[in-house]
Amino acid sequence: MIYFSDIYPMELDSISQIDEPLRQLIRRTGQFAREEFHRFSFSDVRFKRERDPVSYVDINAEKMLKEGCLRLIPGSGFVNEESDNTPSENGWTWIIDPIDGTTNYTHGIANFCISLALQFQGETQLAYIYAPILEEMFTAQKGKGAFLNDQSIAISERPKLAESLLSTGFPYANFPWRDQYLALVIALMDKAHGLRRMGSAALDMAYVAVGRFEGYFEFGLNPWDVAAGALIVKEAGGKVSDFNGEDDYLYGSEIVVSNGNIHQDLLQEIRKHIPQEKN
Repeated sequence: MIYFSDIYPMELDSISQIDEPLRQLIRRTGQFAREEFHRFSFSDVRFKRERDPVSYVDINAEKMLKEGCLRLIPGSGFVNEESDNTPSENGWTWIIDPIDGTTNYTHGIANFCISLALQFQGETQLAYIYAPILEEMFTAQKGKGAFLNDQSIAISERPKLAESLLSTGFPYANFPWRDQYLALVIALMDKAHGLRRMGSAALDMAYVAVGRFEGYFEFGLNPWDVAAGALIVKEAGGKVSDFNGEDDYLYGSEIVVSNGNIHQDLLQEIRKHIPQEKN
């Protein structure tokens, strides 16, 4: 196994050398999550905030990922869901969601994943989304395309909203304009081919990248929900923005993802319904 510590100082040209070790790390963590999924009890759940669950699986999976990532790049920083962030000493930062779709997981619903992104000086360079139950691993390296289980993937080419299958999600809390958002959902139900609420932001984005969905939008998100998915979608030929059509989606808590063809139609509907002071 090759570690970046073996080829220090680190260079972007060398980043592909840690792809296979990362895949092995993510698959081992996914195996742990899969094994625990089949014996998990809701009594193991605690709540960080109202309706926002966490379990020993999230915590242990994140620990496994962080320890493995630090071995690969000593001195790297972390932005992660279940523990305090760590500043980077060398420009490299991991953004990790050990179980994206925890609510699904705790209720025995298999739609969950591991989401991991690696940034250098604020730019995402590597991205991985792994669904352990389906054994689907979506990957991307900046400038080198997107893949599902090593097969190249691309967004759907459907040109119209009426032909498009969409996905969305809802915040756990702090949702003062819920009625407007639900009005947006109703409008899109009428205009699109269908609308789904799957419960995992990272997988929703991966499904846009592979052409299963044409679009996805959500409010109330965190960097670990979207960092990996954003690069995978872009490398698959799709478009990513915030509700204003700008690039403030990583830390701006809102995101719109699409095949590009329907992006402006999605933004237009969002602007009709969502209060401008929230955009």
